[in-house]
Amino acid sequence: MATAKWDLDSRISRRVKLRDLHILSVVVHCGSMAKAAPHLAISQSVVSDAISNLEEALHVRLLDRSPQGIEPTIYARALLKRGQAIFDELSEGIKDIEFLADQKVGEVRLACPEFLSSGFLPLVIDRFSRSYPRVVIHVVQQDTTTLQYPELRERVVDLLLTRTHSADDDVDVEYLFDDPQFVVAGSNSPWAQRSEIDLRELVDEPWVLPPSPTTTDLLKSQFEARGLQGPSVRLDASSILLRKYMLRTGRFLSVMPHSMIESAAKEWSIQAIPVDLRLQGPPIAVVTLKNRTLSPVVQMFIEDLRQVAKTMSSAVQT
Repeated sequence: MATAKWDLDSRISRRVKLRDLHILSVVVHCGSMAKAAPHLAISQSVVSDAISNLEEALHVRLLDRSPQGIEPTIYARALLKRGQAIFDELSEGIKDIEFLADQKVGEVRLACPEFLSSGFLPLVIDRFSRSYPRVVIHVVQQDTTTLQYPELRERVVDLLLTRTHSADDDVDVEYLFDDPQFVVAGSNSPWAQRSEIDLRELVDEPWVLPPSPTTTDLLKSQFEARGLQGPSVRLDASSILLRKYMLRTGRFLSVMPHSMIESAAKEWSIQAIPVDLRLQGPPIAVVTLKNRTLSPVVQMFIEDLRQVAKTMSSAVQT
C-alpha cells in the first residue's frame, strides 16, 4: 500500500537522522555491529538502537542478520546510495562555508588520463595555484579503456577531464578544445630528418601505442583508407614514460596529442614527423555529475580550464 506523502515527510523529519544513516553505513562497511561500535566510538547497543530506529521509521528490514555477520538488504542498499549523495552535499556545503570565510582555501578533486597530465593539465594547475596557492588539488588517473566514469559517479572526484563524444543522462559534458594526434619519433630517428614521408613507408616500422581503442582504431582506419595494412604494433603500453624512452631509442614510432607534443617535445627529444596523417579523435571535455552542487573553488578551477583551453585551440589552428 502506498504511503501518504504527509506520513513520509513526518517520518523523515522526525525519525530518520543523519547520525543513524552514518551508523548504518559503517555497519555495512564493517560487516557487523560489533565491529562497527569501536570504529564509531559508541556501544554496540547504541548501534543496534540506531538501526532499529531506521527500520521502524521506514517500515522495512535493513539488515539480514546471521552468526557470520550482517548483509544489507535491497532497502539498505537503496537508502545508502541516496544517503551518500546527502553526505556528499553536506560536505560540499561545509566546504562552501569555509570558502566564503576564506576564498583561497579548499580542494579540487579530478580524474584524467595520463596524456592530459603530461600536457594540458600542468598548465592549468600552474595558473590556478598562482591565484589560489592554499587550495589542494587531488588528481586521479582515469582508465581510458572505459567510459563508465566510475570515479565521477561514485563521487570520488568533482570533475573528469577526458576525450569524449558521449553525454550520458546523468552527466554534463562541456567541450573545451580539439586535440588532434600526430605521428611522432625520437629526434635522433632517421624519420625525424625527413622533409616528407609517405604513409606506406611506415607500415612495417615498429610502433609503440597506448592500449586505447580510440587511438588504435583511428590509426588503423587511416592506414586502411589508403589501402594499406595496419601498422606493426610491437609494444602496447599505457605508460607514457615507457613510450617516451622507447621513442628516444630512435627505433620506434608512436602517436601523441598536440597538447603533449607542445609541452614535452624538447624535454623528451621527440618530434612530430611530416607524414600526411592527421588523427582527429574526440575533443577534450570536462565532465561533471548532473544535480551535484560544485563548490566555488571547483567552479573557479573549471573557469581556468576554459581559459587555458582557449590557448590550446589557438595553437592547433596555427
